[in-house]
Amino acid sequence: MRTRLLAAAAALVMLFITGTAAYAHHSYAATYDVTREVKLEGKLVQFVYRNPHSFVHVMAPDDKGVMQRWAVEWSGTTQLGSQGVSRETLKVGDEVVIVARPSRVAGEYRALMLRLKRTSDGFAWGSPGQAVD
Repeated sequence: MRTRLLAAAAALVMLFITGTAAYAHHSYAATYDVTREVKLEGKLVQFVYRNPHSFVHVMAPDDKGVMQRWAVEWSGTTQLGSQGVSRETLKVGDEVVIVARPSRVAGEYRALMLRLKRTSDGFAWGSPGQAVD
């Protein structure tokens, strides 16, 4: 009886811990300003295709026109793969236009991907009907 009670308690603790971590992990509003969008036009310098989130690093100007390296958070490999994006989809040097949610931290060049377009061939990713201009 005591062993079952301990096992049940351990299971509840694990459920609480993993549930809290999952909830906190998906709190984009805590990291990104969900009321604003930025448009980044620049050159891809790194594409990190991994879980739980992929990242696109782009050299693009900030709001003062100074070139900055932006880290743009994207979806994980499973979601991207089901939408036709693979490790080979983007290459260093690709010219891209990205619409994203900027970081809440002033001076931090980080954003959350909303839409992406590669200018060389028109490849686009994002919500249907929300093409990048």
